[in-house]
Amino acid sequence: MIAQLRTYTIKSGEMNAWLSLFDEHIRPVHARLGIPILSTWIDEAQHAFVWLRSFDTLEDIERLEAAYFASPERQALGDRPQQLIEKMMVSVLTPHHS
Repeated sequence: MIAQLRTYTIKSGEMNAWLSLFDEHIRPVHARLGIPILSTWIDEAQHAFVWLRSFDTLEDIERLEAAYFASPERQALGDRPQQLIEKMMVSVLTPHHS
């Protein structure tokens, strides 16, 4: 399993709007495409929304992200997500085997 840790700094005062957009639009498309969202967190002090999603392989990230952005649901959102996000940081995490 490959995990993708995504940390979004949400514009001040926009967290509720972001959470609604995420839960009503972004999360359902992920579910439909088979991209598991493992967990979500909020760091209120930093205006941060942190989420973790998983993929079977590194190649799946590119393929499934392309499917996500090409989906009619995501196309319908236009730039609404970007209007709420101040900064994005994405880390790809691979398993550590000892």
